[in-house]
Amino acid sequence: MNSILNISAYKFVPLPVAPALRELLHGWATDLALKGTILLAGEGINLFLAAPEAGVRDFVARLHADRRFADIAPKESWSATQPFKKMLVKVKNEIIRMDHPAIQPSSGRAPAVDAATVKRWLDQGVDDSGRPVVTLDTRNAFEVDHGTFTGAVDWRIDKFSQFPQALRAHKAELQGKTVVSFCTGGIRCEKAAILMREEGLDHVYQLEGGILKYFEETDGAHYQGSCFVFDERRTLEADLSASALDTMKK
Repeated sequence: MNSILNISAYKFVPLPVAPALRELLHGWATDLALKGTILLAGEGINLFLAAPEAGVRDFVARLHADRRFADIAPKESWSATQPFKKMLVKVKNEIIRMDHPAIQPSSGRAPAVDAATVKRWLDQGVDDSGRPVVTLDTRNAFEVDHGTFTGAVDWRIDKFSQFPQALRAHKAELQGKTVVSFCTGGIRCEKAAILMREEGLDHVYQLEGGILKYFEETDGAHYQGSCFVFDERRTLEADLSASALDTMKK
């Protein structure tokens, strides 16, 4: 029985007192018997948590009571066992490291496109203006190897901080196309989309909610393989269940 609710969420929002917030969130998570990781930085919050449903719902409700996180929208999946070993709350320089300080998503997002629209565009092969559509995988190469959208652009980066350099090397290949950047849950492709627009690419969108939201809202069409996740489940199928091979290894 899948009794463990897994959530992932992020929000780019100024958090000048991240160290103080760390103590508060760690206390909430401990009280509610949650396990997972919460990352805090001056630019926002990124979290991956799991527990029986009541504890997770309570934690999210407490977050929503804070106006800074009132609209945070977790992606959900279920598992039979707890996929995390401990509860960690860390303060970092960035909630996702890009090493490009000029990119501040809290000051303005790149346009996002929802899962249903991406599926329709991929069904058509063009966007609603007739422009060719390409999907750009912003994840690390080892993640891409588990699965990605059919025909996705993959620059074989080993870490996200390599993305700006890879973009400058390949930018000409994207000119004149509609680019949909994507990642696991949305955080990397959001920064990537902002950078691409700043570098002069006009028709760039981020996939709202990433692959996990795409799986949640579609049948996974146009995606081949599974989605790597950073917990003991390792990979998820399009129905958000743990991959059979990884389940057998436990």
